Amino acid sequence: MVKGCAKGGGCPSDYVAVAVAVLCFLVLLWRSLLPCVIHKAPRTNSSSFWIPVIQVFSSFNLLFSIVMSVNLLQFKPQHWRRYCYLWAVWVEGPLGFGLLMSCRITQAFQLYFIFVKKRLPPVKSYLFLPLVLLPWIFGSTIIHARKPLNNECHLGLEWTFPVAGLHALYVLALVAFTRAIRHVEFRFDELKDLWKGILVSAASVVIWVTAFVLNEILTQISWLQVASRFVLLVTGGVLVVVFFSISSNQPLLSQISLKKKDNFEFQRMSLALGIPDSGLLFRKEEFRPVDPNEPLDKLLLNKRFRQSLMEFADSCYAGETLHFYEEVYEHGKIPEGDSIRRIYMARHIMEKFIVAGAEMEVNLSHKSRQEILTTQDLTHPDLFKNALNEVMQLIKMNLLRDYWSSIYFIKFKEEEGCDKEGWSFSPPRISSVQGSDDPFYQEHMSKSPTSRCSSPG
Repeated sequence: MVKGCAKGGGCPSDYVAVAVAVLCFLVLLWRSLLPCVIHKAPRTNSSSFWIPVIQVFSSFNLLFSIVMSVNLLQFKPQHWRRYCYLWAVWVEGPLGFGLLMSCRITQAFQLYFIFVKKRLPPVKSYLFLPLVLLPWIFGSTIIHARKPLNNECHLGLEWTFPVAGLHALYVLALVAFTRAIRHVEFRFDELKDLWKGILVSAASVVIWVTAFVLNEILTQISWLQVASRFVLLVTGGVLVVVFFSISSNQPLLSQISLKKKDNFEFQRMSLALGIPDSGLLFRKEEFRPVDPNEPLDKLLLNKRFRQSLMEFADSCYAGETLHFYEEVYEHGKIPEGDSIRRIYMARHIMEKFIVAGAEMEVNLSHKSRQEILTTQDLTHPDLFKNALNEVMQLIKMNLLRDYWSSIYFIKFKEEEGCDKEGWSFSPPRISSVQGSDDPFYQEHMSKSPTSRCSSPG
């Protein structure tokens, strides 16, 4: 049976390998979709979203091309041979392993400029990624023109080692960028994921080259043909799962556990970085009176007032200005000497509020926006100063005037009154029962009918 399926495909081990590859790809999909589908993490239009998507796409291409090019599922020879160069050369090369490695090199390139050069990369990722992929496209064009594939859709020995060298070149490029950032004290898993990707990709290249060489030299050994196909596909499946990473682009999402079953509240970057006193409001916060005649910058230092104004702004679909102020305020708490955390926070603010098409893009002048995006120092203490001044003007003109006459300010004043009297705020209890039959009637009578305060404890 082994001899019959060694060249034609369809051995039991072939189907096992396909099952393993499908399982690996499903795990990859689960890892990539978990933050967006289950935990409802925000989607962006930047490279932080598209590079992981391209990784999933290239992983599928790599696995599917291996299945097709080595004829694991016993396709008819004429149908399979017709598309041999499509699967074995183009899909497996530039659109598979080459694209997968190019994504990781692009991520390492971004980390190098952001954390070592302390500025955004000079070349956009949508331009850098195709440039990195050019050697693969050039090599595939040569192979397609020379047509060196044999009847089994395999390269000869004279082509195997040059192609293996192209694989190794991309691994070495990834090693070079990773070595350049190895001294950076990352707060998440960026460096660990890069080294892990280097290890698994290098091991995969060695295993694949060994399998191809043995296939070409020992063509008469049937079990070796079957075993090499199995190893090729299983190794590819392990590669795509281990190689995938979002820590470089979306560090917060990378912290979400696959084993976490309950709903995960997407945490703030300030909390993840351990910035002191992060968050909007603590229930035990000491009462601080609010004077509407005070300057806005002083009013916003009051956490209770800031939360109330933010709720009002969100109800008007204009909350991005207050959220931007909140993030910049947290950014200002980081000591100037702590460059790594300042870079993390600055990058987070830029991707969330500044770049075009951001999740909560704020309305800024072109000059202020470009000052931030083209800065030569992401750790500069005044990086967001001009943008913050513009946002403060927007809050004064568009939100603050309406807030003073809104129900949110009335609610805030009621809570303020409760704090003055030593009460704790609780929402009113509603009952449809009338008169003395109402179990809460005595409580209503003992306090003001409009009171929304209840005795503590």
